[in-house]
Order: sequence, then C-alpha cells, then structure tokens
Amino acid sequence: MADIKEQLKKLIALQKNDKELHDLKETLVEKPKLIDELKAAFEVKKAKLAQLEEKSKRIQLTRKEKELELKTKEDAAAKANGQLSLLKTNKEYHAKQSEIENIKADMSLIEEKILISYDESEAVNKEIDAEKKNVAESEKEFASKKKTIDDELTQMKNRLAELEGQRIGLVAGVDLGLLSRYERMLAKKDGLAIVPIVGNSCGGCFMNVTTQQVNAAKMMEDLVMCVVCARILYLEEQNGV
Repeated sequence: MADIKEQLKKLIALQKNDKELHDLKETLVEKPKLIDELKAAFEVKKAKLAQLEEKSKRIQLTRKEKELELKTKEDAAAKANGQLSLLKTNKEYHAKQSEIENIKADMSLIEEKILISYDESEAVNKEIDAEKKNVAESEKEFASKKKTIDDELTQMKNRLAELEGQRIGLVAGVDLGLLSRYERMLAKKDGLAIVPIVGNSCGGCFMNVTTQQVNAAKMMEDLVMCVVCARILYLEEQNGV
C-alpha cells in the first residue's frame, strides 16, 4: 500500500465529501415526505369544509322534504274543510273536524322543524364561511412551504451533482484495496467509514480507544481500526485537520 499518511489524507477528504453526499441523499428522501405531511394536513382541512358543505346540503334537502310534506298537509286540510259543508250528521262533522285538527297539529310540528332547519342552516353557513377562510389561508401557507421545500430540493440536487463530480477526483490515487474496504464500511456505517479519535474515544461509535491504538495512529505505519465498530481511526492533529 502507498504511504499510509498520504492515503489517510485522501480518505479524510473523500470522507468529508461522502458524508455530505450521504446526508444530502437522506434529506432528499425525507423532504418529499414533509411535503406529503403538509398536503395531508391541508387535505384534512379541506375535508372538514366538504363535510360542512355536505351537512348544509342535507339540511336544505330535509327542509324541502318537510316543505313538500307541509304542502301535502295543507292540501289535505283544505280538502277536509271543503268537505265539512257536505256532511249530513253531527258525528260525521265532528269526525271531520277532529281529522282537520290532527292535520293542523301535524302541520304545526312540520313548521317547527322547518324553522329549526333555517337556524341550523344559518349556523352551518357561518361555520362554512369561517372554514373557507381557514382553508384559503392554509392553501397559501401550504403553497408557500411547498415552494420553499421544492427550491431547497433543487439546490440539494445541484449540490449532489457537484459532490458526485468532485468525488471522481477525490478517489484518484486512493489505493484500490483500501478504497474497496472504505466503501464497504461507508455503506454499512451511515456514511462514516473513517473517523477521528476524540479524546480517548472513537469518533464514530464513541467507545473507548486503547492507548496502544492511539500510539499506533500517531505512528501511521498501518491502518488503525476501532475494535467495536471497525471504522478506520486517525488523529486530526497528525493529519492536518
């Protein structure tokens, strides 16, 4: 293998590039999910408005049915009143009057329900007006946030392309065997294959590093691996970072 110190410097530069690439790719997956969440929240508000509008339609439909029922009762009452003069006995007359009174009682109940429906319509329409304003504001907010996220995604995609282009130059000169080991580790360890020793701990898994490993990292005669996470270790002061 070529000079370890030189190889470590190349890997450290490559790692910086690859960490940003890794984080960008993760963000590019997560950001569209945020748009989906914002859209879902907006759709909930739209659904509430639709439910209120549907409720208003049901109230109007029920009122029309009651108004038709009332008209039928009015016709029946008028017809019964017209029949009174044709009746020949008191018994028939009183029976018809009783029928008319029952029809009028039914009409009174129907009229009361119709009046209640107007109050219900007024209340629901107020809710609808308020919810329409809420939905309009939410739509503007959703559109604004979506545009911001879309702009961020565009910038991140451009940066991703830039980093991938830079990577081609960064891998040049890295020992192929070492590069293969590095890239296998990169895929397994959340985009971190080579990390600094921080104090007496691995900068990747934060477990303790032995004094012997620290000394080996200082000597740079061979690669030093974390015994816990198997990442490549280095000392920042030894590598000018």
